[in-house]
Amino acid sequence: MNYKKLGTTNIDISTICLGTMTWGEQNSQEEAFEQMDFSLENGVNFWDTAELYAVPPKAETFGHTETIIGNWFEKTKKRKDVILATKVCGPARDYIRNGENSFVGKNLETALHNSLKRLKTDYIDLYQLHWPERNVNNFGRLGYVHKENEWNKFEDVLVELQKYIEQGKIRHVGLSNETPWGVMNYLKLSKEKSLPRMMSIQNPYSLLNRSYEVGLAEVSIRENIGCLSYSPLASGFFKW
Repeated sequence: MNYKKLGTTNIDISTICLGTMTWGEQNSQEEAFEQMDFSLENGVNFWDTAELYAVPPKAETFGHTETIIGNWFEKTKKRKDVILATKVCGPARDYIRNGENSFVGKNLETALHNSLKRLKTDYIDLYQLHWPERNVNNFGRLGYVHKENEWNKFEDVLVELQKYIEQGKIRHVGLSNETPWGVMNYLKLSKEKSLPRMMSIQNPYSLLNRSYEVGLAEVSIRENIGCLSYSPLASGFFKW
């Protein structure tokens, strides 16, 4: 297995990341346990999940994937062998904190503590912001018309995340489904204000979706912020 550093940290992560979004919907807990065992035995130490999972997301399965991972940690006692990433979702669905913004205040506190509880762990290695709170043209929708909305300012979000890093509940932070403008603003504020630095960007990237190459690839190279690509097989369109 190949390994590389997570962003500018000293954490060695496998270049293959174990994605988990089907667990609790398309895969059973028993199957998930087998996949986690197999992955770790073969050197995959970097695992990614989210409070939103399982996928396709719905209220009935919200948080199920994290619960399955937590059950595996409880059974195997191997939490320290895994670099664990999870995500707090933006204001996408009414059944998650009434569809409100979640990156500061009580909503962030609730999201983080519930993830920790489901995962049966005291800390998360990489805590990611899952979708921007502000309106952006996700996935390049045709006919997109921008409408401004209320969203928490980047500095406020970083200050809030810093609190949980200081408490030891989060080690590092990252982004998901972000734009070049969003990434650069977060990085700029981190430098200017000595706030937590975003260490990765988790966006779709495959032979069918190469949008990452348009602007974010240059950001990754010049700013040393890694791409944690999801759906590399185009959601199953490609087969091994």
